[in-house]
Amino acid sequence: MPDIKFIIENKQIVQDGLNKKGYTKEDLDLDELIGLHKKITALKTSSQALAEEKNRLSAQIKSASNEERPNIIAKSKALGEEFKVQEQELNELTKTFDLMMLKVPNMPSPESPVGPDDSGNVVRRYVGEKPTFDFEPKDHIELMEINDWAEMERIAKVSGSRTYAIKNDLAKLELAMHMFVIDKLRSHGFQVITVPSISKEKPLYGQGYLPFSRDEVYYLQQDDLYLSGTAELILNSLRADEILSENELPVLYAGFSPCFRREAGAAGKDTRGLVRVHQFMKTEQFVICAGNIEESEKWHQTLLKISEEILQDFELPYRVLEVCTGDMGAPKYRQYDLEAWVPSQNCYRETHSCSNITDWQARRTNLRYRANADGKVKYVHTLNNTGIATPRALVPFIENHQNADGSVNIPPKLRTYMGGVSKIGKNIK
Repeated sequence: MPDIKFIIENKQIVQDGLNKKGYTKEDLDLDELIGLHKKITALKTSSQALAEEKNRLSAQIKSASNEERPNIIAKSKALGEEFKVQEQELNELTKTFDLMMLKVPNMPSPESPVGPDDSGNVVRRYVGEKPTFDFEPKDHIELMEINDWAEMERIAKVSGSRTYAIKNDLAKLELAMHMFVIDKLRSHGFQVITVPSISKEKPLYGQGYLPFSRDEVYYLQQDDLYLSGTAELILNSLRADEILSENELPVLYAGFSPCFRREAGAAGKDTRGLVRVHQFMKTEQFVICAGNIEESEKWHQTLLKISEEILQDFELPYRVLEVCTGDMGAPKYRQYDLEAWVPSQNCYRETHSCSNITDWQARRTNLRYRANADGKVKYVHTLNNTGIATPRALVPFIENHQNADGSVNIPPKLRTYMGGVSKIGKNIK
């Protein structure tokens, strides 16, 4: 979240940023926020003066005459009562102010396209050729059925809708994709780390899920814990409240974990198959770097390039979208999405989301570093990007690489992870 001093000194810039992200006065009123800050500052000054005067009077009591002492005690007591009233008001105003500050989004990049929703996203480039088939191509659900690759109906009886159970070669392919991506990220200097899928509440505020998306998160009431929707949530708070040396930066994590999302806002969308499920596996790229925009934008492009490499290695046609201000969400400074071609739907579907968060998360988690040049302590910048998320990525993969008999080709770079085979399917001899 931005610093209140920055908000006060750059009120119009912040208001413009709110407007670009589609915020109304009902969402966040800057005048109210700044007014609260002024009241809090004034109350702090007033209560401090009361405390100092009370202490001064208390110090006089011992040396006061018998005639003066009752009057001094009475004044001291009255000041104490007034102090308590102001402290209570200060606590209430501070809570309100803190909650409002948590709702302040990151300011979007001046380079980001301005738009109200996903209709304002801009295609930056198309990569790869869409496949042409000399047969009627099947969708991913048909391919799973004819190859005995899933138990979709049975698992729905056990676990409910938007769940999946894949098996045989498709299950192996899912794991192979993650191992391939993990090895690629290691080659780019990332530390591989497996993280839990449960979290206390505070990291959700640090990452930015709360207070914005509470309805999307699974809450375990009995344990007062939440299920994580991405390894980013855990990794963002892993170093909370630390002061790193600049020599430690950048910190590169390849985080692997099961992920859980309620998909509360997706009623009726993609209810069949593997596109939108409640639980999935994800390998996440997460970067902690020095707190200047040139450095974090450099890493933003690096993360994007890595994800493009992955899609190219998987031989999937895709496009790069630059996400507009109204679609990028509160934490984002700048965002790209990668979308792979899905033949059965005749459209591109998201496989990767690549975001520069600048210092917005770091301020919420109090993650800082000491700069080599001047020794000053500064907030780091954080960035995140999908490495691979399955089973969603399996949909374009098996549809683009299908053959007439229902078998699926395995691109050369992935074959080592699949035991050397060039095809998978029930009819493969």
